[in-house]
Parts: sequence; C-alpha cells; structure tokens
Amino acid sequence: MAVAGGGTTEARYRRLAASLREAIAAGTFGSDGRLPSEEKLAQQYGVSRGTVRQALAVLRANGLVTSRRGTRRVVLGTARTQSFFELLSFTRWARSLGEEPGGRTIDIKSCPANPLECEQLSLAPGSQIYRVLRLRTLSRVPIMIERTLYPEHVGAMIARLEPHAISHTELLAEEGVVFADTEHTIDLVHAEADDARLLGCTPDAPLMRERRRATDQSGRPLLWSDDRFLPGTIAFTVHNSVASTALLRRRG
Repeated sequence: MAVAGGGTTEARYRRLAASLREAIAAGTFGSDGRLPSEEKLAQQYGVSRGTVRQALAVLRANGLVTSRRGTRRVVLGTARTQSFFELLSFTRWARSLGEEPGGRTIDIKSCPANPLECEQLSLAPGSQIYRVLRLRTLSRVPIMIERTLYPEHVGAMIARLEPHAISHTELLAEEGVVFADTEHTIDLVHAEADDARLLGCTPDAPLMRERRRATDQSGRPLLWSDDRFLPGTIAFTVHNSVASTALLRRRG
C-alpha cells in the first residue's frame, strides 16, 4: 500500500493513482463510496497532499471518481474510460491497447492561414501556420490519416522532428507545450485522393472523421486536426451519468 519513496513527483503521483485505481477495482471503498480525505490518504500512503491531489486528478480524468465543492470525492465505478491524453494522443491510446503505434510524416509546410483556419486557431488574418499530413499505423497496419494545423510557434517545433517520430504530442509536452482542453467532433466523410492512396481504400470510400481542437491553459489554440480512420478500425463510446460524461475511443 505504501507509495512513498524515491523518484520524481510525477512518478509518485502516478504510482499513487495506480494504487488507488487497484483499490477501487477491488471494491475497497464500496460502490458509490466516498474516498478518505486528502489528509488521510496522504498519511495512509506516505505522500504529500499535493501528490494526492495530482493522483486524484488522474482518476477524475479517467472517470473513476468525481467530487463537488465542499464534499469528498465519490467513487463512480470501476469501468475503464479513456484518459485525456489517450484521447488527445494516438500514440498513448495505441499503447494503452497493447498495440504498436507508428507514424510517418508525408508532408509539412509553412503557409498563410485562410480565414477559417485563422478563426479556429485564433490568429490574425494572414498569419503563418504549419500544415502537417501524417500516416498513422497500428502494429504496422495503416488505419488513419492526420491533417493537423499548428500555429507558427508550435509548428516550428514539429518541423524539427524526424519524419518517423512516433508521437508529436509527447515531444511537444517535453518542450513545455501544455495541452489543457480538447474538443472532439466526429462525423463521416468520403476518402480524398491522398486518403485512398495512403490507406489503400477506394476513392470516395466512407471514412470516420475525428476533428480535434486542442488549447492550452489560457484557452489559446495549439492545434486543429482532421483525423480520418478506415471503417471498422476504431469506435467511440460516450457514457453519460449525472456525475460525468466520459468519451472512450476503442478498436472497432
């Protein structure tokens, strides 16, 4: 049960989150039970209250606990939901499934943004952006095309990466780019010429599209992406409850 020990702060709160997740799965706190206070959890696991708060934030992002102001956190259940970063990052999602993620940058260029792109990225008219076209694979099988737009300061970091860099999101995070919020819009589109060529499908074949718009802590857009998946390779499930709404991305 002990978590205290060496390692970085990040390692400590992730270990604590894992321990609490196991306790929830084992029914230690009971169905719809209340977790102990932050102070008691800190004493029980031998960590600081700050570490407890970070660990509880991970559990909340995974849909396992919730809380209201002035009350202790309540266990919602044991069903696994997608974490924020697994929904944001194809690489983390693939690894969470035990799959081998892959990526290859097909094209990257700096160019002026059109009016719609300026609106989506909150840029002044005529601002420079980076357009990135990537092929994504699961266990070496092509399943998705990414068309991502970045504001210039973020795109310049992407331009320095190797074409076969597996994760852009993780590398940006290492450079201090903080992803805080993401909107997901899911619909159906027909394959364009690049889609058909890279995914091996027929022109005009139906593809599932996920559009993502990610922002930092101040609400400043960091990317706007159009991701297109082959049919049968991925599905999204939305779980609604009074306490929370959770989105899950899974293999189709």
